[in-house]
Amino acid sequence: MGYLNRSAGLGERGPVARLAWALGTSLVAIVVLVIALTSAFGRVQPGYVGIRVNNIGPGAGVASAALPVGWYFAPPGTNIYEYPVFTSTYTWTRSTTEQSPIDESFSFQDKNGLGLLADVAVAYHVDPTRAPILFQRYRSDMAAIVSGPLRNAIRNAIVERASQLGVEEIYGPHKSELIATALRKVQAYFAPAGLQVEQLYWAGNIVVPDAVLQQINAKIANEQQALAAQANVATARADADARIAKAQGDAKAIQVEAEAIRTNPEIINLRAVEKWDGKLPTYTGAGAPLPFIGAK
Repeated sequence: MGYLNRSAGLGERGPVARLAWALGTSLVAIVVLVIALTSAFGRVQPGYVGIRVNNIGPGAGVASAALPVGWYFAPPGTNIYEYPVFTSTYTWTRSTTEQSPIDESFSFQDKNGLGLLADVAVAYHVDPTRAPILFQRYRSDMAAIVSGPLRNAIRNAIVERASQLGVEEIYGPHKSELIATALRKVQAYFAPAGLQVEQLYWAGNIVVPDAVLQQINAKIANEQQALAAQANVATARADADARIAKAQGDAKAIQVEAEAIRTNPEIINLRAVEKWDGKLPTYTGAGAPLPFIGAK
């Protein structure tokens, strides 16, 4: 009874109380209306392109035209997805402290079945004119595409090329060629759907079993030593050839000079004159001729 009296007393508080109650009711209605209107709009943020998807009604499906940056009316049953048109990157790595708490590195084998591991990074963006095609193909957001179809395509491309190479080739001269070949295959696969794969690169060293790595390093060291030895032999041979050539040249010069002196003895006097400093001997024997005086 007391509750009824208190409730009934509400209408007896006068016009001020009734006005306050009406204002409170209106405020609640306004808040509800604002929330409803807000939820009926979607936004495409700068750096992204939007894809409108209608889930109900006669126009259900993916809109053929992408949405630029801005706000759009999206009533219940309509969703707007965003794809990045700026360059984004993702790294699949063994580290559990980077982009994922689990090991996401790639595993593959060489042509002999030897298991290898590698961290791989990708850079990509979405072609805004083809974004609806990308959504129609995969029906998911960008994170799901990267972790699913994109990762699988990259791994398959690496596995295909690595299976044609030996571990020494993968770890050495074909390391860059392997990832470049995989990039071309992935680009050709995703470009028609609007996903532009810009770069694909190793995010660290390829992990090779320790025993195999030691063999590779030992072989490289032996090859370097062999090259150094060959270089030393070539240097020694060049030095010897130079000495032989010089000796042969000197001998030939002496032979020519001797032949010239034999056929023309006056060359000896000419050489002596060329070397004489013009000073007479301090002491000479009795009857000894003075240098170059009376010489014929």
